[in-house]
Amino acid sequence: MNTVKIAIIGLGYVGLPLARLFATKYPVVGYDIKKKRIKEIASGIDTTLEVESELLQQVLVSNPTEEKGLYPSYEEEDLKHCNHFIVTVPTSVDKNNQPDLQPLLSASKKIAQYLKKGDLVIYESTVYPGATEEDCIPVLEKESGLVFNTDFFVGYSPERISPGDKVKTVENILKVTSGSTPETAQQVNNLYTSVLTSGTHLAPSIKVAEAAKIIENCQRDINIAFVNELAKIFSLMNINTSDVLEAAGTKWNFLPFKPGLVGGHCIGVDPFYLAQKAQQFGYYPEIILSGRRVNDSMGTHVASEVIKLMIDKELKVKGAKVLILGFTFKENCPDFRNTKVIDIVKELNSVRINVTIFDPWVNSEQVKKEFDIQVYSSESEITTKKYDAIVLAVSHQEFLKMDLESLIVKGGIVYDVKCCL
Repeated sequence: MNTVKIAIIGLGYVGLPLARLFATKYPVVGYDIKKKRIKEIASGIDTTLEVESELLQQVLVSNPTEEKGLYPSYEEEDLKHCNHFIVTVPTSVDKNNQPDLQPLLSASKKIAQYLKKGDLVIYESTVYPGATEEDCIPVLEKESGLVFNTDFFVGYSPERISPGDKVKTVENILKVTSGSTPETAQQVNNLYTSVLTSGTHLAPSIKVAEAAKIIENCQRDINIAFVNELAKIFSLMNINTSDVLEAAGTKWNFLPFKPGLVGGHCIGVDPFYLAQKAQQFGYYPEIILSGRRVNDSMGTHVASEVIKLMIDKELKVKGAKVLILGFTFKENCPDFRNTKVIDIVKELNSVRINVTIFDPWVNSEQVKKEFDIQVYSSESEITTKKYDAIVLAVSHQEFLKMDLESLIVKGGIVYDVKCCL
């Protein structure tokens, strides 16, 4: 193999941190179809807040042929300089919760235009077992005219990025690797080992690596669904769920999961990928889909609980003012992909409650464009009135310092979804 020259396809929450890391040692073309995103990165700004400006600026270069460094680009032509292509585009589901592989297939088609003999393609996007070999590789072969495992080779190393986490960053998270041949697998493993401080686990096949990634998220989804169901049961019994979990947590092997809204681009999506593939083999995955149903119902459940509490406090529901704190899918990050806070908003709006949303982390314009709702980003914009109820939906650090009592009417309620107060 010639000198390693890497192309990262997709510079989102996963792609940019990876591109930055590889750029400390190799020449990297960071490709994304979004021109605005590329221009921001080229100026040293990451709006996802995953890569600090100082670290990003240290690796930026102005020419894709430099010996090492990151060259951000929206021009396909720049991919011709590369011989290692790493795909980090998002994988989502459609309105019927069916896997949408179109971004992945489009990326494969684009790569194929520049694929040469001896090149390596590595997929990081989360997929069901078999997607790389059954869906992506045929596209690479067809569009390039090259032969798989003869002219070009393929690896799979699933991403393990946790948006907003400044401790478990890409370089210190152990990575699963795999390849289409034993030699390719070792090549993929060596590539990641060269920049990671946490090491790798070389899986025996691409399908094993794909399956390992997807069950990580399925397991977490099911565990959260369990405590969400417990929260519903204990609410009926008038038992404090947080107190129960604290007591149960004194046992050494009790898993410390908390109830809440399960959104985001991984846990709220990936179980559907495995479920769909299982059904192709004639098996209906009851536990996986049951967990999904429980977690998808939590937004409506929270809204219903708030309304019940308002009625219990003799607060007028119709026309009431409710403040929702947080719109992202998790705390202390700007990522609102697949946020379940929108379910609370819709449910409260359906009974004509006036909802105000405050989140200092999100881009208000992007939220307006996607959901057609207003999210305020400044605390001064929401402190001009008092509210009948406040729903703490996301535990951003800013919310924990707010004087919530000053924002509610006498007899008003604060509903803490995250049990963080």
